[in-house]
Amino acid sequence: MSSRILQWLSLVGIIWLQSINGTNSNFPAYSSQLKQLLSISQVQLNNLAFASDAGKLFGCFAGIASIYLPLWLVLIIGSTLGLIGYGVQYLFLTNQISSLSYGHIFLLTVIAGNSICWINTVCYVIAIRNFPSNRQIVVGLTTSYVGLSAKIYTDIVDAKFSSSPTERAKAYLLLNSILPVIICVIASPLARVVDVKNSRNMGVGFITMFVITIATGVYAVFSSLEFMSSKLSSMSNAIGIFVFLLAPLVIPVVEKIMEVVRKLNIKTEMKVYDFTIEDNEGAERMESGVKEREEASEEVHEVGAKEEIGVKVMLTRLDFWLYFFVYFFGATLGLVFLNNLGQIVESRGHSGTSTLVSLSSSFGFFGRLMPSLMDYFFSRTKHMISRPATIIALMAPTAGALFLLTNSADLSLHISSAIIGVCSGAITSVAVSTTTDLFGTKNFSVNHNVVVANIPIGSFLFGYLAACLYNKEGNGHGKCMGMDCYKYTFIIWGSLCILGTFLAIVLYARTRKFYRQKV
Repeated sequence: MSSRILQWLSLVGIIWLQSINGTNSNFPAYSSQLKQLLSISQVQLNNLAFASDAGKLFGCFAGIASIYLPLWLVLIIGSTLGLIGYGVQYLFLTNQISSLSYGHIFLLTVIAGNSICWINTVCYVIAIRNFPSNRQIVVGLTTSYVGLSAKIYTDIVDAKFSSSPTERAKAYLLLNSILPVIICVIASPLARVVDVKNSRNMGVGFITMFVITIATGVYAVFSSLEFMSSKLSSMSNAIGIFVFLLAPLVIPVVEKIMEVVRKLNIKTEMKVYDFTIEDNEGAERMESGVKEREEASEEVHEVGAKEEIGVKVMLTRLDFWLYFFVYFFGATLGLVFLNNLGQIVESRGHSGTSTLVSLSSSFGFFGRLMPSLMDYFFSRTKHMISRPATIIALMAPTAGALFLLTNSADLSLHISSAIIGVCSGAITSVAVSTTTDLFGTKNFSVNHNVVVANIPIGSFLFGYLAACLYNKEGNGHGKCMGMDCYKYTFIIWGSLCILGTFLAIVLYARTRKFYRQKV
């Protein structure tokens, strides 16, 4: 099998892995029920959301393991950590294990959150090594499928499990524990590093992949809308998303067919020349010439870096701290909103928590995909927008959406959830390229882990603030109902997002000269 087919198969494997790797993104779909089952306060529930994000603080272990261990083993370790973290919680909630304290649940959630880092690390390594000329495009495209995770898990729960809120909460934990293990076993033969030297032009394959991905996102969005979900059965929704996840296999299959056709054509040409030694050599030269021309047609577009520095030097740079707090007041705030979406929906007297989680997940999918599309279609032109400018364009709508949430209309909740989903997803995707642009590729895995360390910090601080205000408005009774439960939280979050937008403008001004040189 040619290296090009193996390249595309590795891309399919990464897509499948990323599709099930957002296990923490479905937390708001069952957080309210988990709060009741565990008999915990809103602050304690927020601490569990933080615990899931805190697992990222130990992501460096996954990075080290990927250097010394086979990638398939890294996948198995990661999925096993998730199996333990979520599986033991499931056994506890189904009364098959007793005597688990809140501290045990917290630790298990940290372990489960760390499992995501292991699978992500494998996906990044394969994308960067197998697609050296298009690494940023592939990273952006594949990570977009993480935004689809909550939608996938919700569709499976809707199709196969009871409609009881308590049973649904248990179902999410069960799926979070076993589905990553199953997919890691299936995808590990595909998700491997391929010996790639000079790939031929892969433009047609990427365009096909973008078409499939966009179609998947469109289906996810429309099937998440209430008026559409009422027309489609839960099983139809689940089958539909499953078919779309299989669709990328079309590319390696077509590549295999083309490879067979090329070999048949070469054999036919050899028969015409009566299999003489000279003609065999001519046929070989012809095939070699075709390959050389096709390989020459591949334009390698390596992205330069402002600096190639390690983490110690990076921490002394003003650009890093600007970038860190831009992410902190942007994508991290969006993530905290999504973590609290279950409680926010409940406090407003709305019953469609699963629908809103699916909606924000689907729009997050498109948000993560947008930077990859921009990289592919505009990176070779003079019209490429710099990463900081892109972040500015995403931060401003996020701030507006947070202020819009102070409106009591259900429509404002849907619109804000969609906007925050798409913008925070896009910032997350842009951040991967921004880290390499500003600080280089040699130490990317360590540098980016330091950048995303703001996620657990923000998850704790912003979530704790929201929980305290929630408890205050609920008069300490543990449950708050009404718009006032989160009104001041949204105002504070929106104000912080405006501050983040200002910092993004400063970062843009400082890096404008560098990005002009890149173009």
